[in-house]
Amino acid sequence: MYFSAHFFYAYGHICYFCIYKLNIIMSFLKDKVVAITGGTDGIGKALVDQCIAAGAKVATCARNYDKLYSLQLEHANVMLHAITCDVSKESDCQRFIESTIKEFGGIDILINNAGISMRALFNDADIEVIKKVMDTNFFGSVYCTKYALPTILERQGTIVGVSSIAGYRGLPGRAAYSASKFALQGWLEAIRTELLHTGVHVMWVCPGFTASNIRNAALNERGIPQGESPLDEAELMPAPACAHEIIKAIEHRKRTLVLTFNGKRTIFMNKLFPSLTDKLVYKFFFKNNELTK
Repeated sequence: MYFSAHFFYAYGHICYFCIYKLNIIMSFLKDKVVAITGGTDGIGKALVDQCIAAGAKVATCARNYDKLYSLQLEHANVMLHAITCDVSKESDCQRFIESTIKEFGGIDILINNAGISMRALFNDADIEVIKKVMDTNFFGSVYCTKYALPTILERQGTIVGVSSIAGYRGLPGRAAYSASKFALQGWLEAIRTELLHTGVHVMWVCPGFTASNIRNAALNERGIPQGESPLDEAELMPAPACAHEIIKAIEHRKRTLVLTFNGKRTIFMNKLFPSLTDKLVYKFFFKNNELTK
């Protein structure tokens, strides 16, 4: 099984026991069909890598053809169904899901991972930026799930939404991103209840700050990718470690998964001490009354 050295760094050391344990944990994926949106970067790519390594049949999509081609070359020895797709477009989502079903006969697990962030004060941001973030992060998940639901119902499969701590606590400079994740979680909770007696598993995961390209691609107030991260990516949770935890949560059919101590602490504080959390969050993101993170 392929596994990133970065993952083992995150857990402190490499040991054969860890590899053995991981093989057991992930054996449930063998021969299952897993559809992952946004599979060429960050958490999405780590999920693709690990699902393939565990013997799953994987389908993925992304907007960048060159990155998809590189991903296919990396996994040239297995069947990887990969197509270009902008999840903010319903027709693209329909094509991705229907082509996956045609290729593999159905879908067992749908991971709605594709997303885009933004970094701008609401007062400065164009409305189109907010719309683009909502179309990608919320409606992209809605579109893919709508077209995949019949086969997931048939297979009593799993629907996953990759959310964020911003789905529990609104973050300054990321108003649209927070709104999209709040919407995602509310929608998933609603359909989880609707599907309660069908055998379908619905969950969302909140990775916290994870090392990925999402901050580099985050939109500024005019909708242009910023091209840089305001955070020290080296200190963040590695994407392979995050993907591993997501897969474990899927296997154990968890309701939700919140990763990182800071993420859990933020949610806890926001529930019990919301006014204090406002001040702490402001202090984290602002310096001299200017958004710095």
